[in-house]
Amino acid sequence: MNETALPGPADEGQPFWGELGDLNARLLAFYLPQFHPIPENDAWWGEGFTEWTNVAKAKPLYPGHQQPRVPGELGYYDLRDPAIRERQADLARSAGIEGFCYWHYWFGRGRRLLERPFQDVVESGRPDFPFCLAWANDSWTGVWHGAPGQMLMEQTYPGRDDEAAHFETVLPAFRDERHVRVEGRPVFLVYRPAELPDAEAFTAHWRQLATSAGLGGLYLIAMSYDMAHPSLRQFDAVTNFGPADYLFSLRTQPLRRRIARRLWGALGGPLRFDFHDVVEQAFGTLPREKRFLPGVLTGWDNTPRAGRRGHVFEGFSPALLRRYLGKATDLVAAYPPQHRIVFLKAWNEWAEGNYLEPDATFGRTLLDAVAAEVAPRRGAGA
Repeated sequence: MNETALPGPADEGQPFWGELGDLNARLLAFYLPQFHPIPENDAWWGEGFTEWTNVAKAKPLYPGHQQPRVPGELGYYDLRDPAIRERQADLARSAGIEGFCYWHYWFGRGRRLLERPFQDVVESGRPDFPFCLAWANDSWTGVWHGAPGQMLMEQTYPGRDDEAAHFETVLPAFRDERHVRVEGRPVFLVYRPAELPDAEAFTAHWRQLATSAGLGGLYLIAMSYDMAHPSLRQFDAVTNFGPADYLFSLRTQPLRRRIARRLWGALGGPLRFDFHDVVEQAFGTLPREKRFLPGVLTGWDNTPRAGRRGHVFEGFSPALLRRYLGKATDLVAAYPPQHRIVFLKAWNEWAEGNYLEPDATFGRTLLDAVAAEVAPRRGAGA
């Protein structure tokens, strides 16, 4: 890929309205590290494979389908480049985003993937931008590439010794002064809490390890589309996970609509939904308690990965994103300040069509929408 030239420094330091502590919510954006080649992806998908491979080769699958998505000022970047990571942090900071939540892959027995970008962030001390980790405890298969039965990397849970080794691996990040905290405790997310063999034992073990390491504990957050799952009781907080939360809610729609969608998918798909409907239904099942943290989806079209088996949320726009985020900030407004966390999914998940980075269609207007909504509202007309 040819990289576009990066513009010079602009006004991307602190948000124009003041410090992050003045904002309506603590925004944390999920950050995908799959923008650099690794030997495993070379072997599975061909030499030089990164997330950009699927993004660039995507094709429109029906009239009006917006594909491919083309990156804007950051270009087809490589996350091994520290200058790119600095520019990402500058852009996020300018929109009022507090930090990045890096996807973290630990498959058991020390097996990791895509760890280099975050490792570089921790070891270099740059960018000077807050972070936390989300453990993507999920097996990698060929499902996105038409081979769902192909196991590429299996998620395993070997036991307490492996849990301790996992903790020691992320401990330098927990001790970093940039790490996002709630009441002094480092934040850590688990993508699939229901997949843990024993959620109670795991969370208790990690809390004990954190106390022994002098961290004062952990603030553990579960991700789930089912707010009633029993595994969630072991966590300090829970955030809804899009788009699964919206798709889960469709079970209540009339049977004829569900059948129609299934038929369309069988006849050639992809399945298409109105993003306006996503916004209207957002947080309908999220309990109104401070431990339940809203997550905002920044668009969705995973056809670059899934092809006609994908899902497309149509009609996404900066105005709808701002409305969506406004619903989320309203939900957390009554929470204690440190608990007013809203997750953005995502900062840069390009092959799934959920990103905030500038592109050829919206430029920086998605970031502008985030900045406008999270800024303090002064007066009744704000």
